Amino acid sequence: MQIRHFNQLRGELTVPGDKSISHRSIMLGSLAKGTTEVTGFLQGADCLSSISCFQKMGIEIENNPSTNTVRIHGNGLHGLTAPATILDVGNSGTTTRLMSGILAAQPFTSTVDGDASIRKRPMGRIMKPLSLMGASFHSLEKEQCAPFTVSGGHLHGIHYASPVASAQVKSAILLAGLYAEGTTSVTEPALSRNHTELMFESFGVDIKSEGTTATVTPAKELHAQHIDVPGDISSAAYFIVAGLITPNSEITVRNVGINPTRDGILTVCRNMGADITLTNVKQDVGEPVADITVRTSSLHGCTIEGDIIPKLIDEIPIIAIMAAFADGTTTIKDAQELKVKESNRIDVMVDNLSAMGVDIEATDDGMIIHGGKPLHAATIDSKLDHRIAMSFAIAGGLADGDTEILGAECVNISYPTFYEDLGKLG
Repeated sequence: MQIRHFNQLRGELTVPGDKSISHRSIMLGSLAKGTTEVTGFLQGADCLSSISCFQKMGIEIENNPSTNTVRIHGNGLHGLTAPATILDVGNSGTTTRLMSGILAAQPFTSTVDGDASIRKRPMGRIMKPLSLMGASFHSLEKEQCAPFTVSGGHLHGIHYASPVASAQVKSAILLAGLYAEGTTSVTEPALSRNHTELMFESFGVDIKSEGTTATVTPAKELHAQHIDVPGDISSAAYFIVAGLITPNSEITVRNVGINPTRDGILTVCRNMGADITLTNVKQDVGEPVADITVRTSSLHGCTIEGDIIPKLIDEIPIIAIMAAFADGTTTIKDAQELKVKESNRIDVMVDNLSAMGVDIEATDDGMIIHGGKPLHAATIDSKLDHRIAMSFAIAGGLADGDTEILGAECVNISYPTFYEDLGKLG
């Protein structure tokens, strides 16, 4: 796909529903008694993988893409049935890891597999704690990647000190904890996103959070809910940055989730001098939501490190684009997790930004970006990573010349109408 230069971006839009919340609504809705209705559901390929997997385990799920509404007819906590075929997760790491926590407690054996990218992503990080709880995993790969089988066991609660701040690891353990004997708790090195904990509360699960530790007590029953999914801040991030770095621009993104475990992008923007305003702030099923307005700003570099990293890990590619347009140096540290995403996002960002003329270098745990130089068009290899493709669509619109993005269609994973929405603002 070719990205042409744009002179300004103005207008308002609503981005698709939050990916994390959409996934979790399918899983908890499937385990609840009764019908859970979800509005604002993300119709991206990853979330559709979650629907497909739970349908294969006997759950009736009605999806209406024209209204982004999903109805899940839950069979209760012990109502899943053995799948007749492989559970195909596609490109979705969230489906793989969270669903494994549920499969760890089922009285049957399942096989989980996905695309070429999933087959490279580390699954040992969930296999270890779930095995400690009593499940059995068998991976064909020494590296403990997909495809793998999981045989559910009689689970017992554990206290797990996670070596990584990962909501997927934490959630897999907490979901298994719904079935375990005794309490189950996870302590992280820094607090990761807490959508699972908030949704547990709304479904009637006894969950407590203190500092970086979450503790769940086994559930007798989950109660069906109505869930209104807010716009995904990870999708809004591209337009937030675009509005800040494009001349003569003003963009309002409506109804965005601003959960404090996810809003690191807003903190970084402000630290770099952004003109950013939040209005219509409200709460919906424990999730804070707001309209976000950004205007063209004179930005400066900063250092991004420590506890804020888990709050913006998916936004680092677009933050790197913003840093390229900011004066001075931006240093990103403590972001080793970028190496095991859909692509090695450190290397891919450095290679592609270098091709556009940015002074950037990779480090073991991030990157150093010397901003303020004009960008020129280049051919960008997205590595079929949706966040890379969307980030370089913004960079390409501000570069001199037409930028070609290879594998541009991978945005369907999280934001199928991305290019169309960008075009409306331009």
